[in-house]
Amino acid sequence: MTLACAQPRATLVAVVLAAGSATRFGGDKLSAPLDGQPLLFHAIRAARAAPVSRVIVVARPGLETGAWAGAPAVEVVRLASAAMADSLKAGIAAAGAADGAFVFLGDMPAVPHQEAARLAGLLGRAYAALPRHEGRPGHPVLLSAQAFPDIARLAGDEGAGRLLRARADVVFDDCPDPAIHLDVDLPEDLERLAKRDR
Repeated sequence: MTLACAQPRATLVAVVLAAGSATRFGGDKLSAPLDGQPLLFHAIRAARAAPVSRVIVVARPGLETGAWAGAPAVEVVRLASAAMADSLKAGIAAAGAADGAFVFLGDMPAVPHQEAARLAGLLGRAYAALPRHEGRPGHPVLLSAQAFPDIARLAGDEGAGRLLRARADVVFDDCPDPAIHLDVDLPEDLERLAKRDR
């Protein structure tokens, strides 16, 4: 008799990108209050709700994430560069030997917490798993370990979008919540989010 062996559970981490310069916002965007907490707190909370073993925040110098979200549960990687590629590469490098990494954006505070678990269930052998609302991909993005070497070769303000568009082995979860697209670039965006029913 041949016994079926259980597949080992994938080890996933969450990377929260928070090293941007926020020039369009005109101030310290990630510290701006939303529902009584700094904006970045909400992105970190969504990352913690994901099925992950670690939460890594890539932050610019001087951004004190630990005071907002509990330092023992968050690993902070300091990065002077505000370039998207540098932030993403730093986060993926910190992920080490993980089987995959969720990428959350620090200025996207309303990502539905259940979405990460749905993406984890889809990943399998895929290159990446993304939520999609009305045909348009959003965040968080779940990258498999096979994507990590490609991420390491990115440069400048390039994110993972070009890599994902070029692959046939990217899977999508059709998400009913448009919050997978909601980011904060301007003070008006934050005001609209504050009024949004959660």
